[in-house]
Formats: sequence, structure tokens, C-alpha cells
Amino acid sequence: MRILLYSGKGGVGKTSVAAATGVRLAELGYRTLVMSVDPAHSLADSFDMESGLFQAKTSEPLEIAPNLSIHEVNIQKEIKRHWAEIAGYITGVLRTSGLNDVEAEEMAIFPGMEELSAMMYVNQYRRESRYDVVVLDCAPTAESLRFVSMPTTLDWYMKHIFPLQRGILRAVRPLANRVSPVELPPDSYFANVKELFNKIEGIDTLMEDPTITSVRLVTNVEKMVIRETQRAFVYFSLHGLTVDQVIVNRVLPDSITDAYFQEWRASQQRFLGEVETYFDPVPVSKIPLFPHEVLGLPRITELARVLYADQSDPAAVTRTERPYDFTKHEGYYLVHLRVPFTEKGEVGLFKKGDELVVEIGTIRRHIGLPASMMALTPVRAKLDGGILSVRMEERP
Repeated sequence: MRILLYSGKGGVGKTSVAAATGVRLAELGYRTLVMSVDPAHSLADSFDMESGLFQAKTSEPLEIAPNLSIHEVNIQKEIKRHWAEIAGYITGVLRTSGLNDVEAEEMAIFPGMEELSAMMYVNQYRRESRYDVVVLDCAPTAESLRFVSMPTTLDWYMKHIFPLQRGILRAVRPLANRVSPVELPPDSYFANVKELFNKIEGIDTLMEDPTITSVRLVTNVEKMVIRETQRAFVYFSLHGLTVDQVIVNRVLPDSITDAYFQEWRASQQRFLGEVETYFDPVPVSKIPLFPHEVLGLPRITELARVLYADQSDPAAVTRTERPYDFTKHEGYYLVHLRVPFTEKGEVGLFKKGDELVVEIGTIRRHIGLPASMMALTPVRAKLDGGILSVRMEERP
């Protein structure tokens, strides 16, 4: 199964591009699912489905064309299906703070539930071989990064914190519940957490396998948007995902010659050149500004014709270069990490246990070291041409 992850700044048109990719894949005969991971779903709106303001029928995969289904994760349904024990405990705690039942239930929907639910479905569909390609229409960049980093974070928590926390609470719960203003979580709460983790276990391996998962960044020809796209490229690379395409949306077509757009055109031409330089050798595709809103299956199909005018296959594996790797030399090892667009002063790194921790800006990446490198210490780092090389040696 192929996983295509579309991300970008809010409002750049990634939902339309993800939908158009789904249409193209379905036409090629792939069993395709386009899944919205954005809590503010707009996938059904993109296909112009005439129904209520809040979609109910897309909370399960809904076939809208041959080989093409769409799915918008409905967090209320997911709570009843997967999070009942956890949400029930949190709701009970919130009630003790003075919130009424409705307020407590709403507050119990904590950040990350949609992302985790989506991961469960992706893992489930892979195990069932239900779809050939899953296209993920992600939330804006920051939330997308949370989506891809969550499996690693949860894996670390389940290995290092969960057993200790569960054991301590099991021992002190009878006594603590006599004096605590709220009851400590029961063991069934932890069992539910463990069950949820089992359902997403292995998804991190899928996400970091470039033959399975590819990231496609959607952007506009505006300086602020391009800058965020650059940051997204760095952060996805840090999290071990491969970006194999950058899509520039809403480019002014040559047919627009009105003087009103003269400055816009000059600006776009300048930034288009920069985009191609920035992301080389990652291919850059361009989509012109349409004279109408891209809404409904016929117009999404029109967008697919433009985006894939070369008759290319969106599911094809075009880049497999990993964003980091390890090499052994005489007396030392090197960790090579691809961090394009990064300046030397923005990088920080240190070793913690069996992990090399790299910090760029506000993002921290834990890189698990091979067994042969766990006892080594980072002694030197060099940033050259977008490649951060960290030398690891044994300390005398």
C-alpha cells in the first residue's frame, strides 16, 4: 500500500490537490482512499457534496466514484469507538472542577485524537489490504508535524514512562484515592492506552519507508508561504520522511495581461525561480490560477488533468533517499542528517541515552542509534551543503 501525505500552510489548496490526486489514482485503477486528517474538514466540501454543514456519512469511507472513496475522521464517533475509557476518566475529572456535563465532554477531546485515529485506520487498511493508495489530506504544517512525530513520541512513552507510571499508580491507588480530590485512573484506563498503542504500532516504520510513504508539499508563490514550505521540508526530513514533490498552486497564467496584476506577476516570477533552486533536486510542479473555484468532482477532475498533464502515476516511487543515514569509518562513525535551508547557528545537538537528539529551531528530533553506536559520544559536527555530519567516537 502507498501512503501519500499532502501538507502545507493553511489555505494553499492542499485539499483540492489531494482530491485531484485521488481522482487521478482512481482513473488508473488503484483502489484509492482520500482521508482528511484536518480537524477542520473540507474534503466533502471540496467534492461539493450537498448535505448538512457537518458531514455524517463521510465519518466512514464513502465511495463517490469507481475506485475512489473519501473519509473524514469524526472525533465524536472515534471517542465512542476507541477512546471511551480515556475520555470517560478525563470527563469525570473535569466535572470535579465545576464544569457541567456538556462542557466536560467537549473539553475531554484533547489535541491529537484525530491524528491518532487516522493512524489507526491507516494501519488497519494496510493490514486488511483494503486500499492500494491512501491519500492523506493533512492539517496545516504545524499539525502535520505533530501527526508524523506522534508515533515516535508514543513509542518512547510506552517504553520508558508507561510501565513505570502504571506500576506506581497500581501500588498507591488504594491509599491515594482516600485522600485525593479525584480518583486516580483505574487500570482499565491504562489497558485502553495500551490497546490504542497496539493499533498504531508499526506505523512509524511505514511513515519512514520511502517506498511506502511520500510527502508532497503544496505551496503558493508568496514569500511567507514559501518560507513555511522550506521549514516544513526541514522538519519532515528530521522526522525521517521523504519529500518527493513540491506543488506550486495558483500561479498566474500567461493569458492574464491586465496591468492590475503586473506587480503580482513580477513577484511570482521571481519566487518561482527561487522555489526551483531551493528544492532542487525535488521536482516542482505548477498549477495555474483557475478562473473559477475548484469545487465538485468535474472541476477536481479538471485540476487532475492539469496537475498530471504528463500522464504520470502519482503512486510511482520517484525518490527513496533517506533524510539521514549512518556510516562507519576507521575509529569513528558518522551520522549524516539532511537539513536543507538550515544555518549553523540554528542547530543544537546532544546525546541522551541511546539517542542522538538534534534541535533545529523549536523542533527536536530523537534519532535512535544502532546498537554499535549506543556507547559513542558526539565529538564534532559539520554543516555543509545542507548535510549535517555528526562524528561519533568512544571517549577514552
